[in-house]
Amino acid sequence: MADITTDVLIIGTGPAGSATAALLASSGVETLVVNRYRWLANTPRAHITNQRTMEVLRDLGPEVEAEAMLHAAPQHLMGNNVFCVSLAGEELGRMQSWGTSPESKARHLRASPCEMNDLPQTFMEPILFKTACSRGAQPRMSTEYLSHVQDAEGVTTTCRDRLTGRDLTIRSKYLVGADGGNSLVAEHAGLPFEGKMGVGGSMNILFRADLSRYVAHRPSVLYWIMQPGADVGGIGMGLVRMVRPWNEWLIVWGYDINQPAPVVDAAMATQVARQLVGVPDLEIDLISANTWTVNNCFATRMQKDRVFIMGDAAHRHPPSNGLGSNTSIQDGFNLAWKLAAVVKGQATPRLLDSYSTERAPIARQIVTRANQSIAEFGPIFEALGMDGGVDHDRIEASMAARCDATPAGEAQREALRKAIDFKCYEFDCHGVEMNQRYASGAVVSDGTTAPVGENMELYYHPTTTPGARLPHAWVYDRHGGKHSTLDLCGKGKFTLITGIGGEAWVKAAEVAARSLNLPLRSVTIGPRADYEDHVGDWHKVRDIRDGGCLLVRPDQHVAWRSRTASATAEADLLRTLRAILGH
Repeated sequence: MADITTDVLIIGTGPAGSATAALLASSGVETLVVNRYRWLANTPRAHITNQRTMEVLRDLGPEVEAEAMLHAAPQHLMGNNVFCVSLAGEELGRMQSWGTSPESKARHLRASPCEMNDLPQTFMEPILFKTACSRGAQPRMSTEYLSHVQDAEGVTTTCRDRLTGRDLTIRSKYLVGADGGNSLVAEHAGLPFEGKMGVGGSMNILFRADLSRYVAHRPSVLYWIMQPGADVGGIGMGLVRMVRPWNEWLIVWGYDINQPAPVVDAAMATQVARQLVGVPDLEIDLISANTWTVNNCFATRMQKDRVFIMGDAAHRHPPSNGLGSNTSIQDGFNLAWKLAAVVKGQATPRLLDSYSTERAPIARQIVTRANQSIAEFGPIFEALGMDGGVDHDRIEASMAARCDATPAGEAQREALRKAIDFKCYEFDCHGVEMNQRYASGAVVSDGTTAPVGENMELYYHPTTTPGARLPHAWVYDRHGGKHSTLDLCGKGKFTLITGIGGEAWVKAAEVAARSLNLPLRSVTIGPRADYEDHVGDWHKVRDIRDGGCLLVRPDQHVAWRSRTASATAEADLLRTLRAILGH
């Protein structure tokens, strides 16, 4: 007999595990989340928080979104990605990033009710973990996963209490492995991976120093140091990352993965900081230093029967594009409502098959994108003459030549500007974040194909084609209050959205909710209806007639649509929901 029983056991309290626990607990699912360590993240690791992730936090509640924004560096402090020889030295160029250029800002405002920000993992994790625990999830720290076996009825997991040294067994209906890039859950489940681990080496140096005189006039999250000597391994250059403006910093410095990992002591950390900041006598308060490896690896399947993986356990890649924790939290948003529906008997286990079908392609996409972004530094190196080895004199001469009033100097300046602009695929890649579209058993096609717009990586293209995220538009209640269409959905429920003439869909939703014992709300948007589209933004993106409907999943993706009214609305909706739920 197991020592502990629960509906869902989650291994790991990182962004993926804590988000999933918070979402499950919000739905009333009995959840146990364990962590081999005594507390949460002790280094700021992940930090870029995109709009889609903020929408997940918003779904958890306005208080969760507000707490995140309270601790985050706001978007306007993020955007001047600076390329320089040192913080105190010559600036080589910069680009407005993370939605801060006028053009990109407009696209961000159109895309979401939420604002992206910079929220270090040391703040994000506690917010998610606290939300999970306050809503009923049971936490267990200093508890190390050892193994699991599953059968037709559930999963038996063996863990070790690291305080007592004793083993214990936990019986759960489902097991979620959110246990990081060296996931034992993934290994023991025998899940297949493509790619390679350990393709580069990097070290982190976390320190405090007031550097406001060098950066406050050009606020940014990332300062890229291009100088002779900053060209070893890892990401190929020195990086000074803002953790808290402007007195807490993280240096990322590469090392040769084919050599033993360096020992970063206080003397070495201070020397590297002085070199990259460009202040020979800089005094730093060293907080910590550690080494890590750059990976290029993803799971091609993220489920084995009752066992699931997510986050870094499934997609292992460098921090380029800021996709890591964002994708991890969104993995949880996808899986949590499905587990809740199955645990509560609203859906059959067939619904769970859609998790891997939907999220494994995303894992492949973001790992590919992150590693590609590293290679896209090449044109910058080439323009500066840093691509031909470590001849420092030649590099210095090449960097100086860009100041020459010669055709060659002009060509070099143009090449450098184009190379920096091309980094928009890393630092302003809005489409990768927002264009995720699913095709699975949890989506019912209406016979149309999702449109492919201009540059799907760079730009978000709203659509209500089944499988896509519901587009954001502001609508207004009868008291004048403003609401995002996303706010009308989610919270663990299906939502049916219709317009004037969609009364049959509203009645159908009432019947379906009773018949299937399913939380399903209906919303009518139109004059004198539940909500009004005063400025016409919803009309522009809905892609259905007034009498049509959209069926939206709890994770705010469109499950199905009818573009017009139907004489068989009740039968249509019931058939669709039964197909999605696996009945």
